[in-house]
Amino acid sequence: MSVPVPRRAVLRGAVLLGAAAGATALTQIGDHDARAVATRIDQPEIANCATWGARPPSTNVSVVQSRPNKIIIHHTAFPNTTDYSLAQAYRNSRDIQNLHMDTNGWLDSGQHFTNSRGGYLTEGRHGSLYALLHGQTMVQGAHCVGQNSQAIGIENDGIYLDVQPPKALWDSLVWFCAFTCQQYGIPSSEIYGHKDFNNTQCPGLLHDRLPELRTAVAARLGG
Repeated sequence: MSVPVPRRAVLRGAVLLGAAAGATALTQIGDHDARAVATRIDQPEIANCATWGARPPSTNVSVVQSRPNKIIIHHTAFPNTTDYSLAQAYRNSRDIQNLHMDTNGWLDSGQHFTNSRGGYLTEGRHGSLYALLHGQTMVQGAHCVGQNSQAIGIENDGIYLDVQPPKALWDSLVWFCAFTCQQYGIPSSEIYGHKDFNNTQCPGLLHDRLPELRTAVAARLGG
């Protein structure tokens, strides 16, 4: 005669079996992969172009059918605002796009993403966020001569020739670089400054802190 098994016992058995299977799976994939799973970087909040009120590009953006191999850090060289609000981050993104389209004659914002002094992240060039989240392609930018089809450009609002960025901006930059490295498989060692490739002072004192940034990103990635 069969004896009915209480539903709670069935569920408990399933949970225990699942836990055992998970432990076996972690053992099989090895310690390195287990650490990678444990240190996966959550996506930071990133406002897309529609959210901050971007103009449409003047022509279609170009999509590169390969992953970027590096990140390039910039500063906007705009005055250092004391308004750290989300609204200011959106205004800043519009100001950058207007400058790049109306003065520089570019089809859209030149950088892929912008990081505000309050630590708010926005999409720069249209399509950049979609590409980042899917992790297989990139939008061609206009932020660094010779690197626009292979490097993700991050603009950090402000000018840092003789002052350091706010902590909120720095913390956001570390998180976002770690997430970008994860999405595209970019080593933390492949984070550079604009002046590494072009004759410019950009990104100011942020360039001096690139070793610190690489180390912080590597730590986030579990390296």
